[in-house]
Amino acid sequence: MEDFLAGWIGGATSVIVGHPLDTVKTRLQAGVGYGNTLNCVVTVYKKESVAGFFKGMSFPLASIAVYSSVVFGVFSNTQRFLTQYRCGESNHSRSLSDLILASMVSGVVSVGLGGPVDLIKIRLQMQTQPFLKADLHLKPRPKELWNQPKYQGPIHCMTSIVRKEGLVGLYRGANAMLLRDVPGYCFYFIPYVFLCEWITPDNSTAPNSYSVWLAGGIAGAISWGTATPMDVVKSRLQADGVYRNKYKGVMDCIIQSYKKEGFKVFFRGITVNTIRGFPMSATMFLGYELSLRALRGDQTVTNP
Repeated sequence: MEDFLAGWIGGATSVIVGHPLDTVKTRLQAGVGYGNTLNCVVTVYKKESVAGFFKGMSFPLASIAVYSSVVFGVFSNTQRFLTQYRCGESNHSRSLSDLILASMVSGVVSVGLGGPVDLIKIRLQMQTQPFLKADLHLKPRPKELWNQPKYQGPIHCMTSIVRKEGLVGLYRGANAMLLRDVPGYCFYFIPYVFLCEWITPDNSTAPNSYSVWLAGGIAGAISWGTATPMDVVKSRLQADGVYRNKYKGVMDCIIQSYKKEGFKVFFRGITVNTIRGFPMSATMFLGYELSLRALRGDQTVTNP
């Protein structure tokens, strides 16, 4: 139970740290009119001020904390179960196969909870940016309404989607998210575990806070960097539907994106994704580990 609570605390802190760059990442991947990361940051600031970077944060702040709680709890308990099943005791050294399988299970579970959260977050982040004008197939719309938000908040966004598309609409882009998160969590948890072991001095029984922070940050940068191609597809599928539906599915999104923008489109936002991955994941793991230590009354930090 401590794993779930510690994951909740780590998730909440990571959202606050990472959301501004997450907004920039989403605009770069699913929007148009942004030349590069710096241009996107300047454009958002000029048009929407600092508040534009925190658009849609209230919902993930409440929900991603729960989401992270489940992901960390599932990973920790799954790998302990696998180790105990294989060796007869849960505190035995973990094998690579245990870590891979536990990471994959976490990735599958993450889609069930994270799909609707990501969808609503992206819809709120995208609803006032100028991609509308690039689509010639849209029905006429008064000029004064082009940049008016469609959704009044996360609850209105969720009810609008359910009313229009049913509950299945909340899982738009779930297939792309599954293809992103299953390998993504392998590149998240496994580097973290091995980097912690490598950074920790030989005379220490467990990694210190600095080791946790550094290993978590590097693992996050690796995970988000490698996940970028499928993250682009997921973002486009989920943003698709704010005002129009352009893509029929994952393959259709990949084909249309490639034909229109070339292979480089799948690496759009990779810089901001990688940069954002470090502080967000460093905060996540440090919050998780320190919370777990406090909850268990331990004096040392212990890996998940």
